[in-house]
Amino acid sequence: MENSPTIFIIPTGIGCEVGGFAGDALPTAKLLASASGCLITHPNVMNGGTLSEKDKNIFYVEGYSLDRLAKGEIALKRVKQQKIGIIFDSAIEKEILVRHLQVADACVSTLGINVHSYVITKKPLNIVFDSDSSKISGGKIENPDALIDAGKFLIEKGVTAIAIVAKFPDDSDSSETNIYREGKGVDPISGVEAVISHLISKFLKVPCAHAPALNPIELNENLDPRAAAEEIGYTFLPSVLIGLSNAPDIVELPAKNELISLHPDQIESIVVPNGALGGEAVLAGIEKGLNIISVKNHNILEVKNEFYDYPNLIEVDNYLEAAGIILTIKKGINLDSVKRPLKKIQQFPYSD
Repeated sequence: MENSPTIFIIPTGIGCEVGGFAGDALPTAKLLASASGCLITHPNVMNGGTLSEKDKNIFYVEGYSLDRLAKGEIALKRVKQQKIGIIFDSAIEKEILVRHLQVADACVSTLGINVHSYVITKKPLNIVFDSDSSKISGGKIENPDALIDAGKFLIEKGVTAIAIVAKFPDDSDSSETNIYREGKGVDPISGVEAVISHLISKFLKVPCAHAPALNPIELNENLDPRAAAEEIGYTFLPSVLIGLSNAPDIVELPAKNELISLHPDQIESIVVPNGALGGEAVLAGIEKGLNIISVKNHNILEVKNEFYDYPNLIEVDNYLEAAGIILTIKKGINLDSVKRPLKKIQQFPYSD
């Protein structure tokens, strides 16, 4: 059966009802991958703390690279296995570092993942985040050069994918964190996580993803089920290593003598939350005439469908309906033929 390559985006740090928590969009990704046969999505969708899955129909692509794919700047190449290197922030305390190293060893021994080596940054990254429950999550890295230099060193040693573990400020008692844990706000650390991974993608052009290093957090009996995956282990590193284990290689276009598994010209559709239609990938998709499937998924952005007069914009109420749309496109069925009432074909006036 033919595939219908589809990009699935849930932007980081905007408080989406589906996908704004710890891997709670993973079941949706599996559904859309089954419908399309080829889904390209990013770590925010796939990472569930200590929980994640591999799926042969899903390409795991960092968000900055995903935008570049949509714009036609890169292609993707399937690999059987990535050789993963880990960058640890030198600000991480010894006990937390040991826990992360034990996780890496467990992923090798239990899952067969190729975690090749690690480095510790020469100076602390100094992560600062700026968010509250009413706005987009964000932040910055005060020492970005330390991160880039560590990544370059790992690549020189033969690493092909990079996991980053940065020390985050301890805000376990903050109101924003507790609001998020109870399912009512924005993930306060996700915005700066995206900044970290975007930096590696932009300058080193290898698959990458980030896991924060945080101190243990107090038990919260009012925990929302969507946030529960972050509460069941010492680190968030397992899902990152699982995702990176066979993430596709980035192929710069135009490519010479390079085997390509997915060219950007093959992409047919982009699935995105209603309200989040202003991203680079969506705008590139509109320019190329792709199907933009806008799903009702409550978030704090307001770039909605009424801002566009675009014939290939399809509005749906949920991801179950989105999967049906993708399957219809995949099978080459006219969408109008399954809607009711069914309209008669129109006549265009024609004369000499």
